[in-house]
Amino acid sequence: MTPWERKLWYNFLRNYPLRFQRQKSIGNYIVDFYCAKARLVVELDGGGHYTSEQIKKDNIRAKELEKMTLTVLRVSNLDIDRNFNGACEYIDLAVKKSLPQSALLTAPSSEGADDISI
Repeated sequence: MTPWERKLWYNFLRNYPLRFQRQKSIGNYIVDFYCAKARLVVELDGGGHYTSEQIKKDNIRAKELEKMTLTVLRVSNLDIDRNFNGACEYIDLAVKKSLPQSALLTAPSSEGADDISI
């Protein structure tokens, strides 16, 4: 994991009420973080993601994942560094938007209970 992925994992996603997985293989891709219950992919983007060539590749990747009925959130490493709380709120809002509110209150505590094979 990159330093930004470690920060997001250890300071937020690891203890999130719904299970997130790191470096999850989905189709032909390995995503940074995945929440099966919310069908949410979180990708952290460093400086290399802002070149025109990489933007095209990221857009193709996102469209392929969206065809699998997944939502793809892109968060910049800069936001992890300078606006960590805001980045976490952005992810939290996306999770809550994808689920009925009661799902967060009744999230399973057993490991792996929310895995979905893709």
